[in-house]
Amino acid sequence: MEQQKALKILNELAKLYPGAAPALKFRTPYELLVAVILSAQCTDERVNKVTEILFKNYNTPQKMLELSQEELEKFIFPCGFYHNKAAHILSASRDITEKFCGEVPDDREQLKTLAGVGQKTANVVYAVAFGGDAIAVDTHVFRVSNRLGLSHGNTPAKVEKDLNEIFPKNMWSKAHHYLIYHGRRVCHSRKPDCTVCALKNLCEYFNDNNP
Repeated sequence: MEQQKALKILNELAKLYPGAAPALKFRTPYELLVAVILSAQCTDERVNKVTEILFKNYNTPQKMLELSQEELEKFIFPCGFYHNKAAHILSASRDITEKFCGEVPDDREQLKTLAGVGQKTANVVYAVAFGGDAIAVDTHVFRVSNRLGLSHGNTPAKVEKDLNEIFPKNMWSKAHHYLIYHGRRVCHSRKPDCTVCALKNLCEYFNDNNP
């Protein structure tokens, strides 16, 4: 897509969602990291309910390691995939404690050395907790970007690369939230609500299906 058109889309998204912000509730980089790990294939609303209880007593890597895997699984059961998520959280907490002096690293490559942390999670923590410039490509960002024509990538890595090339670097983090909001509110997975979409005249999907 031409950068000029991409910037028009970005500006329209900014007008639509001026208050776009992370839906996950957290107070520290560690809490955000745990919440993002829990959010895989789970709604942010459910994660927030779980972490509200979990973080009352276990909101640092040191405190989290007081739990056995079985105990942690009981806390996070509602988030699904609780066995793997508990293992990842405890492993990451151990590495943060032993390798990073108890602090979540603010470097993306170091973040990706932690269990359960891939490119998307690293980008979220880097951008949201540390103010870095990054676009995390989740299912909403992937879907909306392809429908709008911002990218034709068939992998999250390709979509991230395309978005990084057409959006100004200082807008990457905001673009991530704008696209998520649009995916949740208008450009739904099963059926996008094109009739109310303010971007339809700029949208490749809409124009292809409404010649």
